[in-house]
Amino acid sequence: MKRTIVSLVCALFAPLAFAQTSTTTEETTTSTKPATTSETTTSTTYATGAVTTYEPGKTIVVKSDQGPVSFALGTAARIVDGAGKVVTAPLRAGQKVRVYYTGPGESRTVERVVVED
Repeated sequence: MKRTIVSLVCALFAPLAFAQTSTTTEETTTSTKPATTSETTTSTTYATGAVTTYEPGKTIVVKSDQGPVSFALGTAARIVDGAGKVVTAPLRAGQKVRVYYTGPGESRTVERVVVED
């Protein structure tokens, strides 16, 4: 009986005696960057008027109070209605729109066009 108990105890502790222990090494690397910062501010403005010319994916010309204003349609430009739903039909001449754009003068890039009719 004593021999059986000793055998069982040895059988229970044998896996623990032969188990491998693992060590974890953690390496932390930090780098410092020069303390240079640049701040770019981009303001979005809008123009309201009637569409005179529209080339999908390229340009839109709107007749506003200042006369005809040309805008470049960027790849991210969206055309939506007043509720914010995407308009799938092409814009027609004479439609009232509000064009939100960035950039000065000749480099005006459209962010979104809101159809007001």
